[in-house]
This record gives sequence, structure tokens and C-alpha cells, in this order.
Amino acid sequence: MTAAQLASGKGHKDENFPVASILIARRHRPAIMAFYRFARASDDIADNAAATPTAKLALLDDMRLNLIGEADDAKEAVELRKVLAARALSNEHALDLLRAFRQDVTKLRYANWNELLDYCRYSAMPVGRFVLDVHGEDRSLWPANDALCTALQIINHLQDCAKDYRQLDRVYLPMDLLDRAGVSTLALAKDKSSLALRSVIVDLTRRTQELLQIARPFARQIRDRRLALEVNVIQTLAEDLAKRLLNHDPLSERVHHTRGEMPALLFRSLREFASARLRPKKTSSDSATGP
Repeated sequence: MTAAQLASGKGHKDENFPVASILIARRHRPAIMAFYRFARASDDIADNAAATPTAKLALLDDMRLNLIGEADDAKEAVELRKVLAARALSNEHALDLLRAFRQDVTKLRYANWNELLDYCRYSAMPVGRFVLDVHGEDRSLWPANDALCTALQIINHLQDCAKDYRQLDRVYLPMDLLDRAGVSTLALAKDKSSLALRSVIVDLTRRTQELLQIARPFARQIRDRRLALEVNVIQTLAEDLAKRLLNHDPLSERVHHTRGEMPALLFRSLREFASARLRPKKTSSDSATGP
């Protein structure tokens, strides 16, 4: 069995959020796409419903060996290895992703919110960190990046909670929240969420909105104007999806953006970004009080 045999056929245009869009400078897109193809191939291995856990772990280890230069038979890993070497970038973020994909194979339940956040430390945060490194941005931006990337990951978990359970018996909804609401994981097999399951989804969505609030200043802190624009678009899309999850049931409704909705969302995001950039920055004298 090979990684190619487990490929889902999903590409960067099928993702919830932009990947190396035209907003990104042309010189940076190949590196980001190499990272994406590596991540997509590895994710497809972990998410394949037909392959055995043993086969998946063996293929993920092969991806690791290719990434660190001890093998040359996984094209996505070899391509990324070459890109990293050419740009003098570390493989730490790709190795972190592999850790998360191995965890997807071996861990099917999460005890609480903190366990879920720890998973996102390896499954989501490295993606944004890599993009920042490609652009030469300061690592002081990592906390804001981590909040945004974690929010994106949890939104995906909520959108796909039924599919993950039905196809892989994988549940990212924290078990303590389900237990507190009196909900069994069997509820995820239903055609519609019960009121109790909806309460858990709403709880997690509100926590995700808190992460998005932390990430709110992120785009304005990025030096590269084009990357800042893309991050602002992603922030806008995530905030809109979070609002939808508060009002729509992912078990019975498709809580995703349609292509027809995208132009208005993009225009709103770019308008808000331009307005924020033009707004004068506050100084210490602006907030001073007294005669």
C-alpha cells in the first residue's frame, strides 16, 4: 500500500480557507503549496477509512523518513525537503504535523478542551507558523497565529463532527462536555442534533469565537501587506462560519460557504482591512487625561 493509493483527491481549492491564494506574493506560493501537498498527502493517509492503523502508521513514518532525507520514495515529502533546504527553513513544522496525523490514527477521543488544544498545537498551529517563517515574519506573532489556526481547526471539527464519527469513529468534541450534557457519541450518527448535542456544539463554537477575538489584531501586525490581506480574509471567513455554527446544525445542514457567497465576504474583509490600515494608530498622548 502506498500514500498515492490512499489519496482522497482533495486539493487546495477544496479547503474551507484560502491556501496560497493570489493575495500571496508569487515568490512565496511554491513553498506554501509544497507544504500543503505534504500535509494533504499525510492527512489522507490518517483519514483513510479502509487502511489499517498499522498500515497508516507505517506510511506516516515513511513520510517522516523522506522529510529528513533518509528515504526518497514519497514525492510530497521529498519536494518539501528540497524546498526547505533551498530556503534554509526548518522541518520542525512539518514534523509537528506528522505527530498530529499519527495521533489521529491512535487517539479517537479527547477528554477535555485542554486535550483538544494540545492536539491543535500539532495539527493546526504549525501551518500558520510555517507561512510566517516563509515570509520572514517575527515569531512574536505566533500567539495570534496559534489562536487563529486553532479556531480554524475546531471549526473544521464541528463542521465534520458527524462524518468523522461515522467514517472513522473519531470524536473531537471533548468527552467531558458530552458527559455533562448527557450526550452519547452515538448521537453523532443521527440525522439531526438533539438539543443536548446542540448545546455542546454551541459551547465549543463560543470558545472558538473567543480564540478568534484573540486573533483579531493578527493581520494588522504582519509586515508583509499581501500576507496580511490573506490572513484578514481568513479571519473574516472564520468569524462568519462560527456565527453559522451557532444557528445551524452540522448534522443536518452543510455549514460551509458557497462560491456565490465568497465575493461579498471577500469585499467586506478587504474593506475592513483597508479601513483599519488607514485608521491613525493610538499613541500614549491619545489616552492621556487631565487639563
